[in-house]
Order: sequence, then C-alpha cells, then structure tokens
Amino acid sequence: MSRLQQVTVLGATGSVGLSTLDVIARHPDRYQVFALTGFTRLAELLALCVRHAPRYAVVPEPSAARGLQDDLRAAGLATQVLVGEEGLCQVSADAEVDTVVAAIVGAAGLRPTLAAVDAGKKILLANKEALVMSGALFMQAVRKSGAVLLPLDSEHNAIFQCMPGDYARGLGQVGVRRILLTASGGPFRQTPLAQLEHVSPDQACAHPNWSMGRKISVDSASMMNKGLELIEACWLFDARPDQVEVVIHPQSVIHSLVDYVDGSVLAQLGNPDMRTPIANALAWPERIDSGVAPLDLFAIARLDFEAPDEQRFPCLRLARQAAQEGNSAPAMLNAANEVAVAAFLDGRIRFPQIASIIEDVLALEPVVAVNDLGAVFEADTKARALAEQWLSRNAR
Repeated sequence: MSRLQQVTVLGATGSVGLSTLDVIARHPDRYQVFALTGFTRLAELLALCVRHAPRYAVVPEPSAARGLQDDLRAAGLATQVLVGEEGLCQVSADAEVDTVVAAIVGAAGLRPTLAAVDAGKKILLANKEALVMSGALFMQAVRKSGAVLLPLDSEHNAIFQCMPGDYARGLGQVGVRRILLTASGGPFRQTPLAQLEHVSPDQACAHPNWSMGRKISVDSASMMNKGLELIEACWLFDARPDQVEVVIHPQSVIHSLVDYVDGSVLAQLGNPDMRTPIANALAWPERIDSGVAPLDLFAIARLDFEAPDEQRFPCLRLARQAAQEGNSAPAMLNAANEVAVAAFLDGRIRFPQIASIIEDVLALEPVVAVNDLGAVFEADTKARALAEQWLSRNAR
C-alpha cells in the first residue's frame, strides 16, 4: 500500500470503538488513527490517545477539552483537542481522512456521520440511528457524494457478505426473496412475562452473548435494537419492511441470512465478536486477520431458531409499524426510545414502560413528510418532549 489509511473513530471509548482500535493495532502497516472521540469516559480516551497518538481528539465540553489537552501535553503528545459537534464534523470530513468509523450511539451521531458522507469518505456504520432517523436523506447524500457505506452491525455486515455484488439494482433484480435478520432474544427471551415488571437495569444489560454499552444492551433486551436494525436494513439494501424477517437465534452464531428465489439461503457464521465485521469492513474488498478465534462448530453442537413473540417484545412491533409508515415515524420512534431507555436506566420507569412511552408518543404525534434535516430534528425534538411529558405524569 502506498500509504497508511487514515481512520477517524467516532465513539472510540465504546465497545465498537475499542474493538476497532484492537483490529487497527494488529495492522500497523495498513492503518493509522487520525482522530478519536469520546463523551464521558475521558480517562479512557486519554489512555487511547497515549496508545494510538492521533492527530486529534474530540470531547463534548470546553472544560473537558482543557483538562485533556493539559494531560496530553504532560504525556508528550502533540494531539490537538477539539470540542463538540463542530469538532466531530471536522475530524469526519478532514481531507486527509480515508475512513470514518461511525460508532457514536444515538441521534448525536447523525451530523458527524453525514459530514463524512458529504465529504465522500469510506464510512463504517455502527450508528444505526443515523439511517433510522434520516434514511432517505442519508442514502441520497451517499449517492450524491460517492461515499462508500459499509455496515458494521454484525447482522447487516452478514447480509452484506451474503448479498450479490450488484444488490443495489434491487432485491428482485438480483434474485433475493427476503432478508432473515437474526436476533439473540436478549436476556429476557424466556423470562415469565409477569416478571418483566420487576427486572433491573443490570439484568437488562446482562446480554448472554455480546459485550455492549448499557443503552444498546437495553435495546437488545427489549428487541428495539432489532427493530432499529430492521429499519436500517430496509435503507441499506433497498428492501421493503415485509422483505425483512426477524428470526430469534439464541446462539448468535449465524449473524443473518439471505433467501434467494431459487431456494438457496446464504448465511454468514462466526463467533459473536465485533472484530469480525469490523475487519471485514475495514479491509473490504480484501480480508485481514481480526484476532477472532476460529468458529468451533463441534463445541456449539446445535443451532436453534424461533419466531419472536411480539407480546413479549412490543418494541419490535412498533419499529415495524414505523418502518411501514416511513417519513418522520422512525425518527420519532428512535427519540422516544432514547428518552425511555435513559429513564429506565435511571430507575424512573419499569422495563415494560419503555414500549408504553414509545407507543403513546407515536399515537400522539402525527407522521409528517421529511424533506430535509430540519424536519428530522423537529420530529426528534417533538417526540422527546412528548416522552418527557409522559414521564412527568407517570414516572415512579
């Protein structure tokens, strides 16, 4: 390679960011860290900067920036600290950057990810909310700029690997009948429904297979994560909601499947380790070592599948409804969910009330056309306000 590929990691201190940096560190002849960003784990961000010596680091507040800058100077590093959304957009669009790993959780990741899109970067997308909130606008920007969009979610990366190379022509044109999106079922797959009223945030975050942040872990427990992934899959692969079927697969070994009209079903298998899809996307169209152990089918011994129970997982039903309605509905769904999950993690509501908040917000706020980012953020703001009003009336 003529030069090292310059990589910005948005959300470097989260699980996806850390896994990305692990893969990058295994290939110092290929990749160099250009920028790292963090939100609250500033001590961890400092340690990552010391290890990877990026040109830039980005934090949310000026006071945090001053402290981090002082610590970096004391460590003998020339890393420059930037602040806020403006800083995030700068390190996403910088002319020297080749690849942007979009791993900021939630709506906060939308603008910097779009900055990378508009700059025509190679984008490794782990921030599913960006597509959920602004799918049509986002994909239009990708086509306009010529950016390369590669999915990092294990499920979407699996679908990408199982699709024909020309899938952008349309699923029907390339012989694809449907996408089978796998889900582990989370920690409450077999919990008696009556007990869900009493589960704690720590129980909801105890995922049986994956190590993730608390917000994503709660989304997995409610299966809202799979609902958001369903919406994302529709945009990534130009599929209708009825062409995406969710299948519970507790072992998390088959990461997703693609069903072809001739009866063939292609699946991507691997250990539940995010370094596999990260390595796939980083090196695409080549393959590199990810550090993940080979899959031992004899140790796994069995693969189970079941249909999701929408009484147990109403968030999945609400997400599919939002996908079908389109326009502002997915942005409202995502916003209400972010407020509800934060309230659950703070002990203000019970686990089943996450779905109650989302359903009430979607019922109260009419779906409107989304023609620009302003409309996206307006829908997001209205949904958050309605969710907060719900909490002020009903939170314990």
